[in-house]
Amino acid sequence: MRHADRTAGSGTGGSGGSVNGVRGVGGRQPAGVRATAARYALLPLRIFLGVTFVYAGIDKLTDSAFLADSGAGSIGELMAQVRDGSAAPWLVDQALKDPTAFGYAMAYGELAVGLGTLVGLLSRLAAAGGALISLSLWLTVSWQSEPYYYGNDLAYLMAWLPLVLAGAPYLSLDLALSRRRRRQGSRLFT
Repeated sequence: MRHADRTAGSGTGGSGGSVNGVRGVGGRQPAGVRATAARYALLPLRIFLGVTFVYAGIDKLTDSAFLADSGAGSIGELMAQVRDGSAAPWLVDQALKDPTAFGYAMAYGELAVGLGTLVGLLSRLAAAGGALISLSLWLTVSWQSEPYYYGNDLAYLMAWLPLVLAGAPYLSLDLALSRRRRRQGSRLFT
C-alpha cells in the first residue's frame, strides 16, 4: 500500500483513512483506556497540588504563632534564620520589613492558588502563582538543603510547570466557561 493510501482515507480494513484503525489527527479523538488516561493525566497532579496549597494556606491562617513578627515558630523568626543562607537575601529582607503582612500574603496566596487549581478557574494563572510561591520558597527557605533534592520546594516548582503549560483542560470551570462563551458567541451571530 502506498503512503498516500494510508492518509487519504482509503486505508485497508475499513479504517477510514486511519493507520491501524486509530483516529486522531483530523478525526475523532482516540477512545479507550489509554486515551482516557492520557486525557486526565494531569488531574491527580491538580488535586494533589490544590489540596496541598489549600491546606498550607489554612494551616498558616489558623496558626497564631506563625503569623507573629517574632517568637518561636513565627514567620519573622523563620525569615531571620534563613536570611544569610538564602540565594535571594533581598527577598527575605522584603519579608522582614513586615513579617506578619508577608505571612498573611503567603497564606492567602496559597489558598487562592490551591482553590483555583482544584476547581480549574484561571488555572494557568493559579499554576503560575503556585510556581512563583514555590520558586520564592526554594530561593529563600529551602536553598540550604543539602543535597539540593532534599528541599521540597524545588520539586513543587517542577510539579507546577506542566499545569502552567497545559492549564486544566478537563473537569474545570475554565472549560465550562469556555464552552459557554462559544455557545453564546454562536448564538450572537446566527
